[in-house]
Amino acid sequence: MFGDRLRLARKRTGMSLRALEDAVCGKVTAQALSKYERGEMTPSSDVLLALSRALKVSVPYLLAVEDAKLGEVDFRTRASTSAKDRARVEAAVLEWVERYLQLERILGLDSASWSAPFNVLRGVKSVDKAEELANEVRGQWKLGLDPIPNLTELLEEKGLKVLLEDLPDSVSGFTCLVQRPGGLEPVPVIVANRSKSLERRRLTLAHELAHRVIDPAGFSEKEEEQAMTRFASALLMPRDHLVREIGARRHLVSYRELIDLKRIYRVSGAALLVRLRDIGVIDQASLTYAFQTVARSWRSQEPEQLEPADERGEREKPRRLRRLCMRAVAEKLISLPKAADLLREPVSQVEAELKGPQAVDADHHQ
Repeated sequence: MFGDRLRLARKRTGMSLRALEDAVCGKVTAQALSKYERGEMTPSSDVLLALSRALKVSVPYLLAVEDAKLGEVDFRTRASTSAKDRARVEAAVLEWVERYLQLERILGLDSASWSAPFNVLRGVKSVDKAEELANEVRGQWKLGLDPIPNLTELLEEKGLKVLLEDLPDSVSGFTCLVQRPGGLEPVPVIVANRSKSLERRRLTLAHELAHRVIDPAGFSEKEEEQAMTRFASALLMPRDHLVREIGARRHLVSYRELIDLKRIYRVSGAALLVRLRDIGVIDQASLTYAFQTVARSWRSQEPEQLEPADERGEREKPRRLRRLCMRAVAEKLISLPKAADLLREPVSQVEAELKGPQAVDADHHQ
């Protein structure tokens, strides 16, 4: 329905009706826009074009009949997340997912199919049992004991939709299901905050994966989050591998050792220290001492970051949507402009990725 699409696109940009009226240069009033959203009026073609430009979406998107909806969204920091921020994020996620689903339909792929390690959510009786479950997931996915070099790529390979989005600072990420009409299976999605460091994003992705495999029944909210965090740490820093690297029992760990280890496992320095405490390599007193000395600023400032601040979201970024789009345009299932629309990028940029920059330059000089 056009009104639903218009409202969704407006929420994604954070525009009020009055701001959208200004953005289309007076082609339509805020009152008329409100009627469009309620389905009481439909726009003329010139107004439709103006709206698509102002909202940075295509005309086909505004006119599409797809009726996907977000379900089971839990920011887990609800008290500090405004309704406006939630609406903006949910609208952005749904708009992105709908482009993804459209592309998968073109290629004849099953959007909801993912290699879940277990047929049903698994219950754990204690936080420590979450570690055993992480080991089971590694076993099911045949990951061995080595560190995971690219968690985003792994999750996409297993069929989960992964999106980096600019989220409120209080939100590291969330997992949700996108409900589809016609009795189709819901699509699992994990969203991580683009503005967080790569180390934090990897832990967030592993934490959100935990919410897709662990049944939280019987846990308090605090215990649930502790279990998910333990699962994430165990998945990214397997006990046996970590003990082999640092030793079974330590009283003091040097700064350089910690930095080298965080680079091996690609996790935050603070998470690494807590992990060493959890598996008994150091005790609570040693952890407290570390946070008072060598790691005194690590909870708020990541040491020797893997991804520079001016490159946030550029490393270990989701790439499957782009690969599918390149596949579809190379096989002539979609046009170059359609691919650019699906990726929200200029045609010239998509053409360069299709042909290679030298080929594109040669075409333009003929």
